Amino acid sequence: MPRTKNKQKKLHVKKGDVVRVLSGNDRGKQGKILRIYPKTERVIIEGVNVRTRHQKPNQLYPQGGRVEREMTIHASNVMPLDSNGDATRVGRKWIEDPETGRGHWIRYAKTTGEELDR
Repeated sequence: MPRTKNKQKKLHVKKGDVVRVLSGNDRGKQGKILRIYPKTERVIIEGVNVRTRHQKPNQLYPQGGRVEREMTIHASNVMPLDSNGDATRVGRKWIEDPETGRGHWIRYAKTTGEELDR
């Protein structure tokens, strides 16, 4: 059933997660997620998909020149790592606080069952 109220796309990864790349030129590399773009479902991972950009001179780079930067890859090509260091699928479950009766959704690793949200 399509979303009617909250149109925001949900991704299985979050900023700060340590993930492994499943496909592409950087297959097998691991890194921490630096930035997420939910609308396009793309992520930037530290040390993965590094490309050389020709930078015009600006305040940050007064000389300009060639700068190496991480570029985005599609979120479907990455999987978070569990505590054993294995790539895992992500599940969601509803957790209720017994004192207040309020609850929230958390992500958990399908391989070990541990919570990914701390």
